[in-house]
Amino acid sequence: MKISSYLWHAFILLYLGNTLHALTYDYSATTECLEEAWKIPYGGGIIQNPEFEHGSEGWTVFGHGNIEERTTKSGNRFITIVNRTQPYDSLAQRVQLQKGKLYAFSAWIQISEGSEVISVIFRSPSGEYLHGGTVIAEQGCWSMLKGGIVATFSGPVDLTFETKNTNSEIWVDNVSLQPFTKKQWRSHQENTISKVRKHKVKFQVTNQENTSISGSKIILKQIKPGFPVGCEINLNILNNTKYQNWFTSRFSVAAFGNEMKWYFNEQTQGHEDYTIPDAMLKFCEQNNIDVRGHNIVWDNPIYQPTWINREISPRDLNETAKKRTESIVLRYKGRLIHWDVVNENLHFSFYEDKLGANASAEFYARTYKLDQTPILFLNEYNTIEYSKDEMSIPAKYARKLKNIVAYYRNRSGSNTSLPMGIGLQSRFGPGQPNFAYMRAGMDYLASMGFPLWLTEVFVDKGDNQEDYLEDVLREGYGHPAVKGIVIWPTSPFSSDCKMCLTDQNFSNTPNGDVIDKIIKEVWAPKTQEIMADGQGIFDVHLPHGDYEVHVMHFATNSYTKLKFKVDENSTNFVHVQINTLAPYDCM
Repeated sequence: MKISSYLWHAFILLYLGNTLHALTYDYSATTECLEEAWKIPYGGGIIQNPEFEHGSEGWTVFGHGNIEERTTKSGNRFITIVNRTQPYDSLAQRVQLQKGKLYAFSAWIQISEGSEVISVIFRSPSGEYLHGGTVIAEQGCWSMLKGGIVATFSGPVDLTFETKNTNSEIWVDNVSLQPFTKKQWRSHQENTISKVRKHKVKFQVTNQENTSISGSKIILKQIKPGFPVGCEINLNILNNTKYQNWFTSRFSVAAFGNEMKWYFNEQTQGHEDYTIPDAMLKFCEQNNIDVRGHNIVWDNPIYQPTWINREISPRDLNETAKKRTESIVLRYKGRLIHWDVVNENLHFSFYEDKLGANASAEFYARTYKLDQTPILFLNEYNTIEYSKDEMSIPAKYARKLKNIVAYYRNRSGSNTSLPMGIGLQSRFGPGQPNFAYMRAGMDYLASMGFPLWLTEVFVDKGDNQEDYLEDVLREGYGHPAVKGIVIWPTSPFSSDCKMCLTDQNFSNTPNGDVIDKIIKEVWAPKTQEIMADGQGIFDVHLPHGDYEVHVMHFATNSYTKLKFKVDENSTNFVHVQINTLAPYDCM
């Protein structure tokens, strides 16, 4: 008996209500264009006939056009929409959204000719719509469109696809839409943190004859967190003790707001002044703070030094930019962990317009030649924050990154790869962030294998700002590919305090309380006291970081201590040998 569309969805929702709690989130993604689509996640979720095994059943035409059923060379079925006349003409399926739920989306897309940007749109009958993500689809291979939405209303929507080129047929395979509650979404973060940010370690305490000792007391102290968390600072920190104490007591990474930028270092052509960034870097080094270099050049034409005008000749610009690169990279050689080489390289193209399509790639190659220590970042906004910004979608970010790497390999004539990093600014506007899209974008880019950082975390002023800031930080920390986070607050000395963490006296604002809450919960060094069992053994699940362990055995009045590191490559076993010649009261 054929089940009606309404009854089918009712059945699916009932089934999910009983089983969804057991589902784990699927972090898999790829930036490659493949001959065949991957296996569908979540069994398609709430999508009817997601793999098109029943032809076009459950699917209709949105707008104008015709649906055709087709088969790949290997016998895999898919459907396509042909005879399109408008960008929104598409195949569609009606699904029910529930307000507040997060929906993870994926589909495999191909087009009949060329290369086109394809978006997934969720349209309500009343005209409301949600934008779920975008991919660059190719002719002759399948591209993964991974995205998502947070439902801002309850009711039916038509899941559709959109592309500007109406001459292209849209081919679709393996569509999945999986709902999660906020509680389930948070549980995925917690599970990831437990698996990726922590490590189980077994300790065994023995005497000098390697005989197990019972009754030992162990004090474990984390002296440095393994997950780097940082904050933007400015020149005011040099002469403000309260600012210094507030910053150094919380963060392990710094980025300078303006002080390493070209317009700051060379305000008059030929007269470079690094006095302030030199002092700021020295301060950071004295306090064991790692520094991200931000930035060598900026592709936005309005942020060039004032003496560089738009009429500058390509030759003069090339020589001037080369001098700038050599000056700042060699000055800080070996002292920085990262460089944002060409800032906001997707939204803007000042150097490409003047020097050619490979201009930005040349900056990366030149920087690496000068200093092999730092990771070289492509630092961009709206890649995971705002799905409608087509300039910096994850697919275009990935394409730019691949082009930079390929240029260097071709230029150097070797298989050596640039040490690239994925810099996602994470600058969110007012209102609830689309965490389903944020996570999907990180999944997609993480598949490239480069370290991923949230480099300028900011949430604009609005209702629930503090809650959204906390959620963004948790989403970043809870993603397995994220290697560090830098927060980018508004300076308390600014007249427009959109996301201040402190007042000018460096007392916390509500946003600052959020940062302290998160640091205390997941990043702050912790101390644990443990008693070993009768065989001198104890197990502990430790967050990544550097540790100092003190072991005392009162019966023999003995004591020892050692330092060790816990990370993803750590051994699961640590042997602690008591030094009977050192009494415990020497601590």
